[in-house]
Amino acid sequence: MRATNPAFQSSIPVRSRILLLRPALWALCFGTVAKGDDFSAIYDAKIHPFLEDHCFDCHGDGEDKGKVSFDTFANTEELMKQTDLWVHVLNNVRSGMMPPAKKKRPAAEEVAALQDWIKRGPLKLDPANPDPGRVTLRRLNRVEYRNTVRDLTGFDFRTDEEFPADDTGYGFDNIGDVLSTSPMLLEKYMQAAETIVEKAVPLENRVTRQWPFPAGIFRGRGERGRDDGEYRLSLYDPADLTAQVTIERPGTYRVILNATTRGSFSYDPGRAKATWSVDGKQLLEEELKWSSGKKMESSVEVKWEAGTYPLHLTLEPLVDKSQQPPDLGDGPPSVNLSLNGVTLIGPMEPEHFVHPPNYERFFTRDSVPSDPGEREEYATEILQRFASRAFRRPVDDGTVTKLVAIAKQSAEAPGGTFEKGIGRAISAVLASPRFLFRMERTLPEENPQAHPLLDEYSLASRLSYFLWSTMPDETLLDLASRGELRKNLNEQVQRMLKDKRSDQFVENFAGQWLQTRDVEGVSIDARVVLARDAGTEQANKERFETFRRLNQEIDEAQKAGDDAKVTALREELKEIRAKFRGNGKRVEFSGSLRTAMRREAEMYFRYLLREDRSVLELIESDSTFLNGELANHYGILGVEGGDMRLVKLPPDSPRGGIITMGTVLAVTSNPTRTSPVKRGLFILDNILGTPPPPPPPNIPALEASEKASDGHELTLREALAIHREKPLCSSCHNRMDPLGLALENFNAMGLWRDKERGQPLASPEGQLITGEKFADVRELKHLLVTTRRADYYRCLTEKLLTYAIGRGPEPGDITTIDAIVDKLEADKGKFSTVIMGIIESAPFQKRHRPST
Repeated sequence: MRATNPAFQSSIPVRSRILLLRPALWALCFGTVAKGDDFSAIYDAKIHPFLEDHCFDCHGDGEDKGKVSFDTFANTEELMKQTDLWVHVLNNVRSGMMPPAKKKRPAAEEVAALQDWIKRGPLKLDPANPDPGRVTLRRLNRVEYRNTVRDLTGFDFRTDEEFPADDTGYGFDNIGDVLSTSPMLLEKYMQAAETIVEKAVPLENRVTRQWPFPAGIFRGRGERGRDDGEYRLSLYDPADLTAQVTIERPGTYRVILNATTRGSFSYDPGRAKATWSVDGKQLLEEELKWSSGKKMESSVEVKWEAGTYPLHLTLEPLVDKSQQPPDLGDGPPSVNLSLNGVTLIGPMEPEHFVHPPNYERFFTRDSVPSDPGEREEYATEILQRFASRAFRRPVDDGTVTKLVAIAKQSAEAPGGTFEKGIGRAISAVLASPRFLFRMERTLPEENPQAHPLLDEYSLASRLSYFLWSTMPDETLLDLASRGELRKNLNEQVQRMLKDKRSDQFVENFAGQWLQTRDVEGVSIDARVVLARDAGTEQANKERFETFRRLNQEIDEAQKAGDDAKVTALREELKEIRAKFRGNGKRVEFSGSLRTAMRREAEMYFRYLLREDRSVLELIESDSTFLNGELANHYGILGVEGGDMRLVKLPPDSPRGGIITMGTVLAVTSNPTRTSPVKRGLFILDNILGTPPPPPPPNIPALEASEKASDGHELTLREALAIHREKPLCSSCHNRMDPLGLALENFNAMGLWRDKERGQPLASPEGQLITGEKFADVRELKHLLVTTRRADYYRCLTEKLLTYAIGRGPEPGDITTIDAIVDKLEADKGKFSTVIMGIIESAPFQKRHRPST
């Protein structure tokens, strides 16, 4: 229905009105919106004419492009209630997407005045009292649970193996609204609590001491490094290794060999004779051969005086190395003895018993008091301390009393001990909602209109889970207990970012924002990717069809008993395989290369963060982290070895910055080819913050367009050009495709290429939807950090805020984000500016109070 307001019914084009002839007159009439202004009247007098002049060609007068129309509401008040619409308008106007580049552009003063009206009018934003937004009660996700349990108990509980994967929202897996808690997960939490107590909490006071010695103590033929925890000894190579163990206390000891035979996926015929001796006495002689994890069993009890005793391991190959089979495509065959060292247990006499490992983490006294009253006091001391750390705030007396009762009941049961009782109470703590969920409290606030501050314990938790993905440490909790954390925020944030635990921020924020978590598992078929680049896809298909035909004929000839034909066919098959293997160097998108790509992105992000460099260097940079394998993949000379290190890039290198890193290029590709659509979408969503809407249903795959009418295979650029001709697809693809096509010189593995399907690649030049042109990816990166810098600042800030507070963006965040973007502009993009801006903001520091 058309609006009844006279402003909506005007038939005189606003573009002819004198009000909009001069931007200066607009600014004079409009100015800055003040608190208490009549925003509806301002809309009717000034905003509606602006929209009619610049927007109604597509979004009014019967037009609703993108399902957006400004003149179909009953009145101005109804239109102003459309919060999502005005957020959409604000984002499009200030990103330069609207009005379109081909249309008449409004003056900067007009755009600024429109933005100010939207924020203070329809969105009701108050910079003096910003709304922190609603935060859903969050449970610990898998990463946070694992880290918290490890810091709390010392035990590394593998949540990735024991718990179902967390859902994600807004690109992250710590969003409260999607972290559901199913009955199955609750049961797993109960089981996990018992497992953690069993593995981490000592259930007895004294045990025989164990001394683990790594493989690095062995010297001689076959040795590796002194710090190595494992030696992999090939059964094709002789080994003669000796170690010395020094005994300080006389007594009875047990010596256990830790060695396992491991074979590759493909069978390997290698064999060797192994001998194992302790103190000059041979205890084991065994023939080793290919197997999947067969242990060398040796455990001997000895009576030793103080002194030094030798251990001796030898390997004598029984098969010549020339008999090792070649790599047939499943990786090189191998068979090794994995030597992990030895374990020495003792002295085994009771007078030498010691506290078990991890005892001091839970128990503060050398022995348990015999007096019942003192024992209960000791249990209270232990459980109060543990529960306060687990709940991330001081535990109340009532809870401690209940925990002590649980411990006492378990200790007094048949077979019970004091330690077992404590373990039982700890399992109750680990299954408590106060441990599993991040419960927050606020400080008293007398003003009923103000949003209250979080108390300091809640702030400590927000800080630690933001920057460390784990519980607060003693320093944070001590400051919170004294009410001094807020006063020392800057100092504490600097300390936390220097701490190794901040690696978790890099892995979990950058790992999801840049999708580096995915590179080691993404499916990429290197053979098909390279064949597409070279234009040999069809030849490969014909070759593999020949393989299938010959194998089928061999099967038929064998069934028919025609040995001569079988021999001839196998010889033909062998010749084709030899020709195929001889066509060039084999390229693998190996696990080590993928790991190097992930580490490149993570280490570079960490470097900029800890050195407090500009976030603009994430986009445009003259250096990156490389090792020899990754540098070779990138075609960069002079880098050798396996260690990742900061490398200055050649002046003409297209690398530098995240969008040309191998990890981003790979995760935004398809298994057999690049995807300009995915790559363009990545830049729009993660760099510019202007993602397109989801595609309409039933859109055919791009491969359906890869055949021209004359039958020849099209390049991706040609196929996308056909795709963009469809009206349903053009608006989004005109935004995505130029960005993705700028990266077409990088194939699906991130290798530089000049051809696709044997044809020279077209020029990577393109144009942003906002009108800026670029000649190649280097000019594109430069545009992103200059002309579109504010969009990037805004996008990065919004992503960080989403991750930090565990919820999606809300209109109330606009004030916070804009303030941080202004600071970034003033500080030239310093990383500390955006981090501290998030931490000091109302959404991070306060709790939403619903209006009454």
